[in-house]
Amino acid sequence: MTETAETTRQEAYRPTFTLDEGPLDEVHAFWLAGMSCDGCTISAAGAQNPSVEQLLNARLPGLPRIVLHHPVLSVTAGKDFMQAHHAAKAGKLGAPYVVLFEGSVPDERIAGEFGGYWSAMGADEREGAGKQPIPTAQWLHDLAPGAAAVIAVGTCATWGGIPAAIGNVTGAMSVMDFLGEEYLSALGLPPINIPGCAPVGDNTTETIAAVLMFLAGFGPLPEFDELGRPAWLFGETVHRRCVLAGNYEEGKFAESYGERKCLVELGCWGPVVQCNIVSRGANGHMGGCMNTGGICIGCTMPGFPDAFAPFYKRPPGSLMSTTLSRTTGSFVDYLRQFTLKSRNRTRRWKRDNAVPSGWAKVDGGLNPAERMVGGVYEFLKRRRTGFSAAGSHRQRAYQNPSHAYIRKSPHDHEVER
Repeated sequence: MTETAETTRQEAYRPTFTLDEGPLDEVHAFWLAGMSCDGCTISAAGAQNPSVEQLLNARLPGLPRIVLHHPVLSVTAGKDFMQAHHAAKAGKLGAPYVVLFEGSVPDERIAGEFGGYWSAMGADEREGAGKQPIPTAQWLHDLAPGAAAVIAVGTCATWGGIPAAIGNVTGAMSVMDFLGEEYLSALGLPPINIPGCAPVGDNTTETIAAVLMFLAGFGPLPEFDELGRPAWLFGETVHRRCVLAGNYEEGKFAESYGERKCLVELGCWGPVVQCNIVSRGANGHMGGCMNTGGICIGCTMPGFPDAFAPFYKRPPGSLMSTTLSRTTGSFVDYLRQFTLKSRNRTRRWKRDNAVPSGWAKVDGGLNPAERMVGGVYEFLKRRRTGFSAAGSHRQRAYQNPSHAYIRKSPHDHEVER
């Protein structure tokens, strides 16, 4: 392939940013932190699919390189670090950018009345006033209008979270609340929300990648729900994918931590909480609250923490459902245990009424009641299928020619040859 042809082929795969006429080579990402513990940063840094390194080095086909401006992860500091922020605010950055906000947005007017601030980054130098810290809420206000997208990372940023709980003195709020219902980014997108305390690392990087695909003109707009959450990540409740969910319908509920049973009666809110941490794991498909024996306290939901407190107390709504589950679950559990035992035996073990296991003594047979239930079970299993039971007269008739051949003496086989 000639150099010209190779260049043409590469150009064909370079996406075009919808606000630019030329191809998109890079996108700046400004990570701002409000009332935050930096847990969302730690979680995102541990993401694996895709990883932060893949996003920064443009290793995903179709995506541009991301230039990350992060107060913790960036190499530069001071004026050098803040230079890009001021350029973006002035409209002189020369490249599209997105804003990622971690933590809730405090009401800086409250702190301002006392001559202070809640959360700030960088300094504003004015004549006669000296250096004044610039609140991150002000940066969000200034950068949001020109951003291709604003992405709220973590429950504090998406809904307000713990800093916005009842009794707080900061007036903390979510990015959505701060920007208002009418806000749209430069590409016409409302704020995008990735809840979690902290959110699953892969949820953050995957959403960023999906949004960049759209911004680059290389893919469709991802599906978001009515609250701006990635619909493919938050469309199901914790309970539906929980590793312990099967115990619920069998009426098996844990009474203490460490039991591998449903945790609803210990205070788990999984049946009504939208989150994928059980199926995806906290990071690298490892961990996750219920996977490690913990309960769900609803940290991805808009009402957290107030609506789910006090934690570790049985939700009132579970009383009726668990009572019904126990009533029907005992029968369901018996049927499943019987099926497990009757199907978990080989033909030879059934014939010998013994299981030759060196690990433990295993009962190889079935008692009269179990054999009776087994007969009904086999009848219903074969019904309307045309299948005859193993060892039936019909099956033996099919097998007789083979058995007759095997029973012949070697001399008879030689004669046939």
